[in-house]
Amino acid sequence: MPFRTALTSGLRWDLPASLVVFLVAVPLSLGIAAASGAPVMAGLIAAAVGGIVAGTLGGSPLQVSGPAAGLTVIVAGLIEQFGWPATCAITAAAGVLQTLLGFARVGRVALAIAPVVVHAMLAGIGVIIVLQQTHVMLGAEAGESAWQNVKALPATITSLDHQAAVLGVLVILTLLGWKYMPAAVRRIPAPLAAVVAATALSLPFKSDVDRITFDGSLLNAISLPQLPEGHWSAVAIGIITIALVASVESLLSAVAVDRMHHGERTDFNRELLGQGAANMTSGMLGGLPVTGVIVRSATNLEAGARTRKSAILHGIWVLVFSLLLAAVIELVPVAVLAGLLIIIGVRLVKVADFHTARVTGDLAVYAVTLLTVVFVNLLAGVLTGLALAVALVLWRVVRAGIHAEPLGDPDEQRWRVVIDGSCSFLSLPRLSHVLASVPTGSHVTVELEVDFLDHPVHDTLDAWRSRHIGNGGTVEIEESGTATLHGAKAGPPARGSSRSALRGGFAPWRSWQRHHRTEVDAGMGAGAGGPAPLQTVLAGVDNYHRRHAHLLRPHVQELSAAQNPDTLFLTCADSRLVPNLITSSGPGDLFTVRNVGNVVGNGRLDPSVEAALDFALNKLSIRSVVVCGHSGCGAMTALTAEPDGGSAKEAAAGRSSVDTWLDHARPSLAAFRSGHPVQAAAAGEGYGEVDQLAMVNVAVQLERLQRHPGVREALRSRGLHLTGLFYDIATAQVLQVTPEGISHLDPLPRAAVDAGPVAASV
Repeated sequence: MPFRTALTSGLRWDLPASLVVFLVAVPLSLGIAAASGAPVMAGLIAAAVGGIVAGTLGGSPLQVSGPAAGLTVIVAGLIEQFGWPATCAITAAAGVLQTLLGFARVGRVALAIAPVVVHAMLAGIGVIIVLQQTHVMLGAEAGESAWQNVKALPATITSLDHQAAVLGVLVILTLLGWKYMPAAVRRIPAPLAAVVAATALSLPFKSDVDRITFDGSLLNAISLPQLPEGHWSAVAIGIITIALVASVESLLSAVAVDRMHHGERTDFNRELLGQGAANMTSGMLGGLPVTGVIVRSATNLEAGARTRKSAILHGIWVLVFSLLLAAVIELVPVAVLAGLLIIIGVRLVKVADFHTARVTGDLAVYAVTLLTVVFVNLLAGVLTGLALAVALVLWRVVRAGIHAEPLGDPDEQRWRVVIDGSCSFLSLPRLSHVLASVPTGSHVTVELEVDFLDHPVHDTLDAWRSRHIGNGGTVEIEESGTATLHGAKAGPPARGSSRSALRGGFAPWRSWQRHHRTEVDAGMGAGAGGPAPLQTVLAGVDNYHRRHAHLLRPHVQELSAAQNPDTLFLTCADSRLVPNLITSSGPGDLFTVRNVGNVVGNGRLDPSVEAALDFALNKLSIRSVVVCGHSGCGAMTALTAEPDGGSAKEAAAGRSSVDTWLDHARPSLAAFRSGHPVQAAAAGEGYGEVDQLAMVNVAVQLERLQRHPGVREALRSRGLHLTGLFYDIATAQVLQVTPEGISHLDPLPRAAVDAGPVAASV
């Protein structure tokens, strides 16, 4: 793109958006500087640097950076301890640390900090700001700590400055009521309108109201930082605190901004570099710390910004204003900024964050972090919150759900012990307690559905099992998780890649009913729980009732009165093909018809298929019909084994039912031998003859359905859709079959799935 075009691209949207953001940024920056105890111009320096430097170098094109309320408490503490020039040096050093983090490419790692801790930290800062600025708004001095401000509040109220209080309340009411103003009026940013209105009202009281004061212009406010004198451990803590809080707040703001638009996404490492460069610059010039701020960023987006030019221009307008209109700033009463800051502080305490913490079980982390930030200090609050959040995560991850329950009649003495989740030595107290509650001499089934199991758990279970059997009981252990007792004994414990799907309807019975079963008691033989041939079915039903019925029940209650399937699914009777599995469907989705070879008839439809078609088309009003074949089909294997003169066999006496049924599929064999287009396509993909014939058979059945009167009418009148599928068992892939050829539905390359197609075997 030519330089001039790149410079002007999007400017028609970015220019007006930058003016709106500038009008919002000026009063906010002044208020944040006042709350921090820093020179007022430091807020404007940070706003200008944040817009120009972070806007140019940062990785979030639509984020606006500047001084943030979230850092006021930290900056105020540093100024009190080290003075303003040393605080500027700490800010610049924090920028260097942010830049190093960006070069180390840890941008996304910084997002690993628990959001609940960040939300509670911001809420705590909001409470501190409100407590401080309430005293300022009422004409008194704010205390050094939150508790002092709480204790001094009654005295401040009884001796309030009425003029200052009126101005502050006016700002608060204006900000709260601005959303009810007409749309044309709301185009003016609420903070700007509130500050201008209250300042204009205060002009008659010029000698009686405390106003913002500063010496000289913006150029006079620019000063080089100074190194702190000693207390280097506290300096290091300050640098790390500013760097981490500013980085996390900027990155979280960038994430929020990304959710608000569909354009270019944030480069988090570049954003750290940009924020670091901005803080180095701001600190060297005598400005406040800089972060990405969501309020100004949201305003930028709402105003129609398209590129980073808006953020950069807003910084330029702040710079111009600070140079040319500094005298205007000295007209603003301190109480006006206090009212503005009280609203900012209140908005940092978000009810939605509190509700989320309560719903997600993180309320204790939120409350402890907030209270520690308010009544101790910010660093202690964040560290305490992080430690508590990590402890809570560890507790949730490593603990296992362990319980025991009786089964059947009490006389049967049958018990079940369920161990679900991650089972480590931390679970031994609970495990030992539950195992001790199982009556001596009972018949026990231990169900292990765990993704982590270590050697101490293995030893505990093994010792208990030996004792229980020695006391006349029986123990059967069923393992259906990704971690096993054998694995815990054979080597170091390792967490499974995911929760086991063995009982989720994906794997056959033998994968979980026998492969992982250890029968200790010889008396628990084949006759237990029903006849041997039915044990697998009954065990599967039992597993369904215990693990899946309660999950399925809410979804099938509405189906109890009637069915309303979307698709008629005609497929083979082969047990290896599970329609609901390969279509990710559930009860009520497919009206399934199965027969040997997935055929619809030869010359005339088979009565069962005819009845299903009639019912599906006329009673259920289905919208699609699918014919699905599969690899290694026995019916196709039998057909390919016949000689070309199959008609002689037809005349022979004593034909089996299978031979008679295969008459429906012999036209498919003829089409295959005459060079059907699907046969050529399947051969080109490397499939064997049986699978080629299976695909041709699907195409032939589709052609027959198109000629069926009822289907033809549905195709014409209501847009019924016909399609063919082919399930390759060896690779678990599904292909689409049309009368003209085949196509792959799996987005992965065929070679990447597993091996190539396996030739069908009889």
